[in-house]
Amino acid sequence: MTHTDIEVTAELVRALLREQHPDLADRPVRLGARGWDNQLWRLGEDLAVRLPWATASADALLRKEHALTPLLAPLLPLPVPVAQRLGEPSARFPRPWIVTTWVPGTPADRAPATHAAEAADTLAAFLSALHRPAPDGAPASRDGRGGPPADHGEGFARALASAVDLGLITDPDAVRAVWEDAVAAPGWTGPALWLHADLHPANVLTADGTFCGVIDFGDVCAGDPACDLAAAWMLLPDGAADRFRDAYRPALDPAAWRRARGWAVLRALSCLLIGEAGVRGRPGGKASWGPPAKAALRRLTATTPVDPPSPEIPSVPSVPTTQRAR
Repeated sequence: MTHTDIEVTAELVRALLREQHPDLADRPVRLGARGWDNQLWRLGEDLAVRLPWATASADALLRKEHALTPLLAPLLPLPVPVAQRLGEPSARFPRPWIVTTWVPGTPADRAPATHAAEAADTLAAFLSALHRPAPDGAPASRDGRGGPPADHGEGFARALASAVDLGLITDPDAVRAVWEDAVAAPGWTGPALWLHADLHPANVLTADGTFCGVIDFGDVCAGDPACDLAAAWMLLPDGAADRFRDAYRPALDPAAWRRARGWAVLRALSCLLIGEAGVRGRPGGKASWGPPAKAALRRLTATTPVDPPSPEIPSVPSVPTTQRAR
């Protein structure tokens, strides 16, 4: 992480608004959160300002959010932050920034979903609506998300070795088996679909035990939906992944589910290491990311690569895209 040299404060946010969007400058400003790439500042009750602060890539991600969230949001059954304004670099702050709608809720790394059936159906409806063919020219991932798991073999090996060295993984062979099965699964042959591409617990909001919003669309791209389907293990309570799979449309083939398990292992290892860095007080660490990552790895290594659908849990009926998008 590369922190900006400029301290972001409420006074700075107000000054930027006065310069470029003066009609918003009189609204109350207060810190919302400091994320991996951006800081989020509440702007009144219904808006937020997102400013890059810790990574060089954040500028491009914010511009992508500004361009794409107004197009994707109307298709989705959960609230997402929709870009309203763009702030250009200036002498006061030399990086772009955006104003978005505010999505209420608590990040799932701090308040996990507890209503298994409702959460599984909600997540499946969201991804069924999002995963539609992307147009020509849709952005590719900046780091291979949405591609085949095999492209991330070196990253997986490094993450697993680090987790083992830190004493965070007691059965590396079980973790490796999930990954190797995902790499061996047939690849995606369909069209490139819209992906969120960063569905870890800090980017999904909860209320009353289920999901109520999805945030941080900076990594949105086109590719294999298995990258997003990993959320079934990262976000859902124990035993809910099968219901998610039954509810997702179109029906998932076993190969997609196997690839999704591999993506889930890779993401869980990354979050586990970031969580441990937070426990140790290291820059960029987020202690709250560790527990959901540990739970995801436990779920993944406790099940076989291709489990049959659970006969005792009925599948929810298919919902037409037009109805879901309302």
